[in-house]
Amino acid sequence: MTIKTFDAFSRLSIMDINRITKFLFEYSGDVRDTKSAIRKSVLYAAKEVPGLGGYVFIMEQNNDIIGATVVNRTGMNEYIPENILVYIAVKTVFREKGIAKKLIKHTIKYCDGDISTHIDAGNSVIKLFEKQGFKPRNIEMRLIRS
Repeated sequence: MTIKTFDAFSRLSIMDINRITKFLFEYSGDVRDTKSAIRKSVLYAAKEVPGLGGYVFIMEQNNDIIGATVVNRTGMNEYIPENILVYIAVKTVFREKGIAKKLIKHTIKYCDGDISTHIDAGNSVIKLFEKQGFKPRNIEMRLIRS
């Protein structure tokens, strides 16, 4: 299984954007964003909307997505990491098989600069990120305007 990398130069088709959005929505677990929010992050990463872009990494088996990661570039450094790993998901039947670890390692290798991610406090994936060198640093607090 290889990891396919998409960015502003290796474009995603609308069909691929829809497929990746659907996959991330379906396999992101209980604490997931709306399909609209997921799609926006994929469009931003693919530079289909104004912004700095980013990366989409997918792992497939027989043309079926089994794992995916979306990274958005922030354009900042030092005070905010250059990259934010927005989404990572693995198909349920492939969990605990090292797919997420491979995707995280690929993300670290491919992205220049620091990388941050937001993880729900009780999520067991925190340990996996810590094993890959991520350190807990801040608590995110958010004002949500209706």
